[in-house]
Amino acid sequence: MSNLAAMLRLPANLKSTQWQILAGPILILLILSMMVLPLPAFILDLLFTFNIALSIMVLLVAMFTQRTLEFAAFPTILLFTTLLRLALNVASTRIILMEGHTGAAAAGKVVEAFGHFLVGGNFAIGIVVFVILVIINFMVITKGAGRIAEVGARFVLDGMPGKQMAIDADLNAGLIGEDEAKKRRSEVTQEADFYGSMDGASKFVRGDAIAGILIMVINVVGGLLVGVLQHGMSMGHAAESYTLLTIGDGLVAQIPTLVISTAAGVIVTRVSTDQDVGEQMVNQLFSNPSVMLLSAAVLGLLGLVPGMPNLVFLLFTAGSGAGLVDTRTRTKSACRTQTGKNGRE
Repeated sequence: MSNLAAMLRLPANLKSTQWQILAGPILILLILSMMVLPLPAFILDLLFTFNIALSIMVLLVAMFTQRTLEFAAFPTILLFTTLLRLALNVASTRIILMEGHTGAAAAGKVVEAFGHFLVGGNFAIGIVVFVILVIINFMVITKGAGRIAEVGARFVLDGMPGKQMAIDADLNAGLIGEDEAKKRRSEVTQEADFYGSMDGASKFVRGDAIAGILIMVINVVGGLLVGVLQHGMSMGHAAESYTLLTIGDGLVAQIPTLVISTAAGVIVTRVSTDQDVGEQMVNQLFSNPSVMLLSAAVLGLLGLVPGMPNLVFLLFTAGSGAGLVDTRTRTKSACRTQTGKNGRE
C-alpha cells in the first residue's frame, strides 16, 4: 500500500519543467491511441475543438513574433499538428463508417455543424468548398511557403561563413565579449537549422492536403458501400448521410490546416525587426500621405460610376480620407519631434 501511495503522489511532486519534458511523449502516445482505439463522439468534439484552438494559437504566436528564432519550435509543432489532424481523420473515419447510418450527429456536434450549418446541408456545395480550401492550401500557401523556406535556407547557409567571420572580427576588436560571441554563433547555427527544418516541414503540410482529398474519397465510397450493403439504405439516402458527414469531417480538418499553413507563410516571409507583423504592415502601408490621397481619389472616382455600388465605394473613400488626415498629422508630429531633438543637440 505504501508503494501504491508513493506512485499516486508522484505526479504532485513533478515540477512544471518536468511536465513540459513529458508533453511531447504524452502527445505522441495520445495521437497513436487515437489511431487505434475507437473514440466516442463527445471526445471527438473535444479534440476537434482543441485542434482549431491550437491552430489559432500557433498563428497568433507567429504574428506576434518579432524574430524568427523566437518561434524556433515551429517546425516540430508543424509536425505534431499534422499528425494530430491525421489521427483525428482516422478516428472520425472509423466512427463515420461505423455509426454514419444513425444520423448526422454520428461523428459529433462539431462535424455536424460543419456539414450542415456552414454549407447549408448541401453536400454538393460542401464538396466545392472543401476542394477550394484544399487548392488554396496546397497550390498557393503551402507551395509558396515551402519555396521561400527552401530559398531562405540556401541564403542562410551561404551567409554563415560571413556572419561567423564578422563575429570573430568583433570579438578580436574587443567590441563584444566571449559570452556574447558564443551567443551570436549559436543564433547563426539555430537560424540555419530552423530554415533547413522548415524546408522539410512544409512537405508535411502538402502531404496532409493530399491525404485530406484521399480520405474524403475513401469515406464517400466506403460510406456508400457500408450503407447500402450492410444497413440496407437506399443509394440516395446513403450518399446524403455519409457525404455530409465526410464533408463536415473534411472541413473541420482543412480549416486548421489552412491556418497552420498561413502561420508557416508568416514565419518564413517575415523580416526580423523590433516590430511584430501587424505593426510592420500598419506602419509601412499607412506611412505615406500620397498613397492615401491617390487611393481615396481612385475609390471616389469608382464610386461615381453609374451602376457601381456607390455607397460602399464612397464609404471607403471617406475612410481613406480619414486615414490621410491621420497620416499627415503623425508625419508632422514626427517632423516636429525630430526638429526639436536636432535643435537641442
